[in-house]
Amino acid sequence: MAETAHNPAPPGARALLLRGGDHLIVALIASYVVLTGLWPLASLLAEAFGPDEAGRTLGLIREAFDSRAARRALVNTLWASAGAALVSVSLGTALALLLGLVRLPGRIALTFLALSPLLIPSQIMALAWIELFGSTSPILAPLGLAPPPGVRNPLYSGGGIVWLMGIEHMPLVFLAVRAGLIAIPADLVEAARIAGAGVPRILARVILPLCLPQVLAGAILAFAAAVGNFGVPALLGIPGRFTMLTTLIYQRLNGFGPQVLGQVAVLALALIAMAGAALALRAVLIRRLAVPVGRGQSFAGFEAGRWQWPAGIALWAALGLLTLAPIAALLATALVPALGVRLSLGTLTLANFADALTDPTIRRAFGNSLALSMAAALISAAVALPFAWFVAVRRHPLLRRLDLLADAPFVVPGTVLALAMILVFLPPLPGLNISIYGTATILLVAYLARFLPLVLRPLAGVAQALEPALDEAARIAGAGSARRILRIFAPLAAPSAVAGGVLIAMTAFNELTLSALLWSAGTETVGVMIFALQQEGNSTGAAAVSVLSLMLVLVLALAADRIVRNRAPGALPWRLADVPPAQAVST
Repeated sequence: MAETAHNPAPPGARALLLRGGDHLIVALIASYVVLTGLWPLASLLAEAFGPDEAGRTLGLIREAFDSRAARRALVNTLWASAGAALVSVSLGTALALLLGLVRLPGRIALTFLALSPLLIPSQIMALAWIELFGSTSPILAPLGLAPPPGVRNPLYSGGGIVWLMGIEHMPLVFLAVRAGLIAIPADLVEAARIAGAGVPRILARVILPLCLPQVLAGAILAFAAAVGNFGVPALLGIPGRFTMLTTLIYQRLNGFGPQVLGQVAVLALALIAMAGAALALRAVLIRRLAVPVGRGQSFAGFEAGRWQWPAGIALWAALGLLTLAPIAALLATALVPALGVRLSLGTLTLANFADALTDPTIRRAFGNSLALSMAAALISAAVALPFAWFVAVRRHPLLRRLDLLADAPFVVPGTVLALAMILVFLPPLPGLNISIYGTATILLVAYLARFLPLVLRPLAGVAQALEPALDEAARIAGAGSARRILRIFAPLAAPSAVAGGVLIAMTAFNELTLSALLWSAGTETVGVMIFALQQEGNSTGAAAVSVLSLMLVLVLALAADRIVRNRAPGALPWRLADVPPAQAVST
């Protein structure tokens, strides 16, 4: 026994053991991706294409769209999403050009404001704009610009939904165009400058043509995101009687329960078809329209000269109206005792915050959201670390195929994923004879499936940039995959893993689309509570909970910025403005 304990295993046995460890890691990662996301989505598709009660082939599809309400919701979804994409393109492109091409003071802070609609949950943004444009608006009413009492809020309409979804998804266009601008070589712009071209001509003949694929790609992403949006259509469309597919699914499940799963699966299939067609078109356009440019130092932007401060002030004012004014209206609503009371020193109160912090249901919702979001962040980062390494470094064939599919739960509308979770996890689990439907577990599984790409993609970039010689030296020294991941890759990838984990926590904490269909008594989340309070008419309570939630999200964002800004600035979207200094081209 002593001899066995002290003598190392033969080289062949050791190699076999290491390969066995690799197989176990790969099997665990593959099981994670399949069980949390791919299996539920595949089951939903199979259900949607199934026969109806009469046994007719594709009968559920025919039955679902025989409904006038379904056809109207489909048309509303198409035109509202297209209109929102136009708003997103107009705002996102203009902001990206200004922040990417003109060296203005405070560009990082301005970029954070431009991206804030992506960080603020849709239900909170909708609530903030409702308070801003309501007849009791604390911002517009003192100026005499609010609608008169008794007049319906103008945002309760299709136009209001288009405007608000356009603002919410504007950062998708902004990020796409900003990435295109960063890729433009400074030498190309300088050559045009030497040839005698002024700034307007350089913009029209050099920069905009090169960025056209990114503009179109961002527009299509904004359309696909609008197709699956639930928070804005729910808070604006339900009271405004403007039904979209996401809200129709929610209303039918709430009204009829699981017995209509087949019909709503068909509606979910329509959402998948629209989003999938949009993303396929995006891939084609990028491939066809992309223009190869030479590598070199990135263009750092034009010097604004004497227009620096006027342009900066104008941009601050514009972004303030788009992002800060609604939040200010939300905060003012939370600080008055009742809706309609004008905020003043005499009416200011913290009672709504006190009620929110002492209400047991709301406190439970905050606890549930915090636990679920942190668990999703930690588990996703732990899975993404070896996943990215095996795909980029080991180039494992199975995981490389699954890497292409891992984005599916994030790409499909959240309502679709929630339906898939209900379909799969409503019956008892095979072999366990228990159902996780109605428990916090189903929410966690849905979060794990949906948000994995938020940390996997940054880690994949780090893994692809890893110096091959480091890993090869460790392999020659006899280090197994697990040790190489922990001792070499993990330290290098830690900042990106932290940034991705924080993004998951920020997103999952206020999540509504999944939670609205999967929550049950005792598993309420913050997003569900805000939605429920507003539906009940308790606007001041909903505003107070929203403000508390935003404060927590802001703390997380600041913590992430402090941790990784000097280590992996590219992992944070608002740090894209922090481009390495280069010689700026003077106007």
